This record gives sequence, structure tokens and C-alpha cells, in this order.
Amino acid sequence: MKYKEIAKKIIALKNADLEFRGKLIEGGELGDGYNDEMAKIHNQNAKALDEIIQTIGYPTVTKVGEEASEAAWMVIQHAIAQPEFMKNCLLLLENAVRENQANPKNLAYLTDRIAVFEGKSQLYGTQFDWDEDGNLSPNPIDDLAKVNQRRKAIGLNSLEEQTEIIRRRVKDENQSPPKDFEKRKQKIESWKKSVGWIK
Repeated sequence: MKYKEIAKKIIALKNADLEFRGKLIEGGELGDGYNDEMAKIHNQNAKALDEIIQTIGYPTVTKVGEEASEAAWMVIQHAIAQPEFMKNCLLLLENAVRENQANPKNLAYLTDRIAVFEGKSQLYGTQFDWDEDGNLSPNPIDDLAKVNQRRKAIGLNSLEEQTEIIRRRVKDENQSPPKDFEKRKQKIESWKKSVGWIK
């Protein structure tokens, strides 16, 4: 098995994603809903990574190296229109983390992302969205003290510190809150139904 070649392929998927994201940031379009071209890249990347996973299993650090393993996680994290793929990868990632073959922080982010899409509370508070006041805030969490304990256990900063960092970053990226909060919320809910996150 040519793991080095596979590692290069995975890193190339991540780079294509980030390159297009950079263009959206430059054009001030990152916060304007889910861009069609971005969705296409995410879906193509998920398909390509799924084929790799069918061949080698989860791209662990031992198999493909740290950079490619992190890149694989990012591709999974961005495959938001592929619920089954993301959930399957979550199980594989859980095993990889148990065997010290993947980053527990990545597992926290993927766990939370899936929970948010399914309308459940986050365990680690890694996922943020615009609130009614036009601020980026964590999506619903189960309990702040527990969330901060879990974050600390895997080497993440406190949720309060992370909120400040996230809010600074969106300012730097010229992102602005949605003009119509309720309309956006409805759009997200109907999108979640259309791809199968919720019934």
C-alpha cells in the first residue's frame, strides 16, 4: 500500500477546500449561506476520502502521517451534506483516538458538529453560529462547567476564551451577521431536512 501517495491525495483535498474558502473570504462572501461551489467541493472531497477509507481504513497518523490525518479530519468536518459519511467516520475516529492514532480534539469537534446538525447539545462547545444579537456564540451546550472540564481534559482552552478568539477571527475575515436571523434559521432547518440530518 502506497501510504505516501494516499497522504498526498488527502492533503490535496484539504488544499482545494481552503483555497476556495480563501476566495470567499477575499470577496466577503463567506457568511452568505452555503456557497454552491463550496458545497460541490465538500461533496467531491467526501467521495474521494470515502474511497480512500474503504481501501485503508481511517487515515491514522501511523498510516498517512500527522498532516494528512489532520487533513482527512477537516474533509470529514466539512462534509456537512453527507450525514451517513460523517457518522461512519465518527465511529472510526473514536476507535483511532482510543488507540492513540488520532487527535482527541478532532473527535471533540466532529462529535459536536454532528450533535448540532441533529439538534442536540454540544459536549465540547466547539461549534459556533450567529445569535439573535448578531454575535457569534456557541451552539447550545449541555452544561458550561462540564463543557469546560471536557475541554480542559483534551487540551482545549475555556469556552469563554474560545468565544473571544472566534469573534475576533470573524471580524478579521470581514464576516457579518445575517440580515434576517429568522429567515436564515428556517433556511438552515429546511437544508438539514433536505440532506437527512433531521426528519
